[in-house]
Amino acid sequence: MHAEADRVPVTDIRVNRRLVIPSNELEERFTTSSGPGGQHANKASTRAELAWNVESSSVLGPRQRERIKLRLANRLDSNGVLRVSSEKHRSQLRNREEAKRRLAALIDDALKVEPARVKTKPTKAGKERRLQEKRRRSEIKRARRVTPDD
Repeated sequence: MHAEADRVPVTDIRVNRRLVIPSNELEERFTTSSGPGGQHANKASTRAELAWNVESSSVLGPRQRERIKLRLANRLDSNGVLRVSSEKHRSQLRNREEAKRRLAALIDDALKVEPARVKTKPTKAGKERRLQEKRRRSEIKRARRVTPDD
């Protein structure tokens, strides 16, 4: 019943300063969106879906590919394809831009390396404060004890 729109070429997506996904690696589809909207929603193919095959991408190095596969494992299908869709807007063009933005953000976040935590030692004054507080709590608890009368 719902006619699927033809696949349309898409422009390159700049993920960050060093990574640009070329348009020939992206696949874009347009379908009718769900939800209210009456005749417009039922007839116009405004929902945009963008697909990118992480497995066969030529722009990723082996470490980047593994990082994306690890961090986005729940978003990849069995063929290693990452799909992002948008039906937020009534306009096909705005949904297309939103899907591109979401894809770029997902990939950029997946490729970010968290800095290693630097272990810090407590200061001498900090240790002393902790011990003082322990002594104080100990005194409070000792005062609560009931001593048997002899």
